[in-house]
Amino acid sequence: MTVTYDFCKRFYSETGLYLWNYEGVKKKGECSMAWRFDFGPLGDPAEGYTKVSSADSYDPGKGYGFVGPSRVTEHVRSAEPLTGDFVIPFDTAFLFDVEDGNYIVSVTFGDEVAPACTTLKTNGERLILHNYRTVAGQVARELFGVNVRGGKLKLRFGGVAPRINALEITRSNEQITLYLAGDSTVTDVGDEKGFPFSGWGQMLQFYFKHDVAVANHAVGGRSSKSFIQEGRLDAIMKDIREGDYLFIQFGHNDQKWDEARHTDPATTYREHLRQYIDGARSKKAVPVLITSMHRRYFEESGKLTDTHGPYLEAVRELAEEEGVPLIDLAVKSKTLFEELGPEGTKQLFLWGAPGEWMGNPGGCADNTHFQERGSLRIAELVVQGIRELGLQKLVMFLR
Repeated sequence: MTVTYDFCKRFYSETGLYLWNYEGVKKKGECSMAWRFDFGPLGDPAEGYTKVSSADSYDPGKGYGFVGPSRVTEHVRSAEPLTGDFVIPFDTAFLFDVEDGNYIVSVTFGDEVAPACTTLKTNGERLILHNYRTVAGQVARELFGVNVRGGKLKLRFGGVAPRINALEITRSNEQITLYLAGDSTVTDVGDEKGFPFSGWGQMLQFYFKHDVAVANHAVGGRSSKSFIQEGRLDAIMKDIREGDYLFIQFGHNDQKWDEARHTDPATTYREHLRQYIDGARSKKAVPVLITSMHRRYFEESGKLTDTHGPYLEAVRELAEEEGVPLIDLAVKSKTLFEELGPEGTKQLFLWGAPGEWMGNPGGCADNTHFQERGSLRIAELVVQGIRELGLQKLVMFLR
């Protein structure tokens, strides 16, 4: 997205937010939509940056700030611009109002005196950094892609000693967008159900560089049929472009017997999946079919019970008929789950004793959905499939 010099000038005067190449726009005639924030208590921000202190709570009128600033502290180590001061956003989030679309985000973090350990998630609680450690005196800079829907870019910080020194957000039309259509095993769980419940799509961005932005449209409880009838495929088709990817995983809820969701694996299941394939191809995007991962049901022999039956074979046959790349997550998950066994797989699925998880104080024994460490492993299997298929435009941007 580009905007004129007059827009840049007006934007800066009205909001106080600095568009990063505002000064050079007179020569270029336009400027990129990008913002820079300098975090910490030093009075003057670095040149070209907007200052953010620990007291800056989110305000819709201002358009940025911390949620729960009482959990944010700040320190000055030196007068060095950007890196000499910082804030410690302990278990809180920073929000910034932006238009929907793709962004490249750069985060700078570190501490001249102490080691730091930062976990970072973005919109939909998508994992970006997991316990990223810096030693005393080290400053690190990480780039990643974010797909924004809902008008807010959200950075949630965790870890035992998190830091943020600086942040740069740039609107991008050059990234590959990887769209996900699926159910609760794929979805961004977000805040509503809370840790540790997680879908594998929530973890996929962790494996990609900033050149790929994951747009997770998966929603819990949906089948290939209900997803279409609710207009969710139409929403993807409105934005998907040539060179993008559409990963499609249904089956768990197509088995349900209610009219809104049920499909027949021999007929209507395939017919609905074809709509995803045809839609992606009509936009010159690449459709990829994915079989459902297995549920955690074991036979006495230690082998998994197949609860999906003909739905898995229907996806395999359709992929062959239509010449569509297939990631056989059913086969991959079967191998992983049988290696771990009935007890070991509890570490992946949403199992917990009473009091173990805040979101499930009475305990839980869910054999379909995953906790974060499980969804991260399933996402790893999806990435393995991307490599095996030779989806080169995605492979080249894997971390």
